[in-house]
Amino acid sequence: MNISSSFRFCRFTFRKCLSRRLQWDTCDRYYCSKSSSTDQTRVVQLKNKLACGPSFQDFIKSSDKTYDACNDEHEEYHIPECTTARSLKVYFETYGCQMNISDTEIAWSILQKAGYSRTHELPEADVVLLVTCSIREKAEQTIWNRLKHLTALKKRCQKHKPLLKIGVLGCMAERLKTKLLEQEKLVDVLAGPDAYRDLPRLLSLGYRGQRASNVLLSLEETYADVMPVHQTPEGHSAFVSIMRGCDNMCSYCIVPFTRGRERSRPLSSILEEVRMLSDQGVKEVTLLGQNVNSYRDFSEQHFICSEGSTQLSRGFKTVYRTKQGGLLFSDLLDKVSQIDPDMRIRFTSPHPKDFPDEVLQLIQERRNICKQIHLPAQSGSSRVLHAMRRGYTREAYLDLVENIREIIPGVNLSSDFITGFCGETEEDHQETLSLVREVGYNVGFLFAYSMRKKTHAYHRLQDDVPAPVKQRRLEELISVFREEAAKVNMALIGSTQLVLVEGESKRSSEELCGRNDGNVKVVFPKTDLPIQPEKPQMVPITSGDYVLVKITSANSQCLRGHALIHSSLNDRKTSEHLLSKQTM
Repeated sequence: MNISSSFRFCRFTFRKCLSRRLQWDTCDRYYCSKSSSTDQTRVVQLKNKLACGPSFQDFIKSSDKTYDACNDEHEEYHIPECTTARSLKVYFETYGCQMNISDTEIAWSILQKAGYSRTHELPEADVVLLVTCSIREKAEQTIWNRLKHLTALKKRCQKHKPLLKIGVLGCMAERLKTKLLEQEKLVDVLAGPDAYRDLPRLLSLGYRGQRASNVLLSLEETYADVMPVHQTPEGHSAFVSIMRGCDNMCSYCIVPFTRGRERSRPLSSILEEVRMLSDQGVKEVTLLGQNVNSYRDFSEQHFICSEGSTQLSRGFKTVYRTKQGGLLFSDLLDKVSQIDPDMRIRFTSPHPKDFPDEVLQLIQERRNICKQIHLPAQSGSSRVLHAMRRGYTREAYLDLVENIREIIPGVNLSSDFITGFCGETEEDHQETLSLVREVGYNVGFLFAYSMRKKTHAYHRLQDDVPAPVKQRRLEELISVFREEAAKVNMALIGSTQLVLVEGESKRSSEELCGRNDGNVKVVFPKTDLPIQPEKPQMVPITSGDYVLVKITSANSQCLRGHALIHSSLNDRKTSEHLLSKQTM
C-alpha cells in the first residue's frame, strides 16, 4: 500500500469511527429519555467500549498498526470443555448421488483433523450429519422425515446425551437454510457443498447454544488439498471427485443453484489421490463430477495460456460461451489411466455434448478405461429437449450414439430419463419410448418430473402434466427399458466376462457378485479357482479379485454364470486363450 492510498484508508476509517460515535451519542440521548435504567447502562458500556478504540492520532502515527479492541483476544473454535478432543463421535448418513458419497469423505477428513472420531452406530453419536440431496422432491421428503425422527430422538436422549447435535450438509442445506434453521428448527448446524472446511467452527458455535450455518457458494473451492478418507467396501473401489458445479443450466435442474459454477480440481491433486488409492490396492476408481467430461484445469499459468478450446459433440451447443485454455478431460483421462494398468477407470456423470472423438478414441485404446458410457438423454422428443435447454435434438443424440458405437465396438450405454416434464404430450412420451427401443441401454435411471424452485422451468414454464399421468408414463418407460435391457444382457449369454468381485450376493451367502466392464451385476457360485490354467493349485475368491465368468443366463437386472479362473486386466487375453486351448 503506497502513502497516498494508506492516507485515504486512514481517513475513511476515521470517518467511520467518528460516524459511529455520533450514532451512539444520538442513541444515548434517546435512551436517556425513553428507555429503562438497564438500557441506559448498556449504552454507557458500549460507549466505554468505543472509547477504547483508535483515535485519529493512531492512524497518523502508523497506518499499519494492528488494533486489539478493548484487549479482547480472538476466540478460536473449540470442542466443549466437558469433553476431550477424541471423545466426540460423528455419525454420517448419506443420501443421493455419488457426489454426496465423495462429499461425506471430504467432510469426514476435515472433522477427523479437528479431533473428532467416527462411529457407524447412531446411539454412540454426539454429532449426526446428514449429507443431503435436493434433485427431487421425494429425496427431500425422505430427509425431512428423517430429521423429525432424529429431533424426537434428541429430545428423548437429552439427559444422557446433552451434547447431541444434528447437522445438514450438501444441497438441501443451501436450498432450504431458512426453513431448516428458523422455521422448523430441526437442526443445529448447516453447511453447504462449498463450506465443509467451516464445519469445526460451525459445530463449535452449536455447542455454545447457537444455530450456525454457512451455505455460501464458491467460484474456486475444489477441496484440492483435502485428502478424502475413503470408506470403500473391502477396499476394492473408490470415488474421486475431479470437478464441482455445473454451467449447463438445464431448465429442470437445481444443481447450478445448489452447487454453483463449474470449477475443476488441479490435475496434480487428482493424480496424487489416484496413486494413493492404487498403493492401497484399490482396483476401480470412478471419476466424479456434475458434468465430469467438461473438466478443464486452469491451475497453472501455462494451462491457462494453452490453445485448447471446447470441442463439443457434433450437433450439440451450450448456453455459455466457448471456453479456452486449460487441460481437458481427455488429458486427465490419459494421465489417470497410466497410473495403474490393472485399475479400472470409470467416470460419471457426463453430458452428451462433451464427447469429442479424442475422448472416445482414448476409451477404445486403453484397456483399463471401461467400455461403458453414461449418456443422459432425458427425453426422446426434440421439442421437450428444447424446453429442457439440453442443447441438442433427438437426431443429434442418435448421431452421437452411432459415432460412439463405431469408435468403441461393443460399448455399453446407460442413460437418464424424465417423464412428465412441462408441456410433455403423449406424442412426446411415445418418442421417448421409441428412443429407448432404438438405442438399447443396459442400465437406466428413470424419474417422474419434480419441479424445483430457482430453476428456469420454475420461473418460465408450467408444471402442467398431472401427477397420475407422470406416474403412468414412468411405469410405461420402466417396462420398455427393462425389455430392452433384457435383450442387451441376454446377448451376452455364452460370453466370458471379466468381473471385479464385490462380495457375497445379498440373496445367498453361497454366491458371490461383482460387475463386468459394462457395469452390469454378475452373480456366480462361490468356489475356489486356479490362478493359472496349467497349475492345479486352487485359491478362494475374495473381494477385489478379478475373475473370468462364463455367462449362462441373464435378465434385465443382472447376468448369471460360473467362475472359471482368477485373472486381471492385463492377463485377461492370455487366460482366455489358455482356457480355449484346454476346451479344444
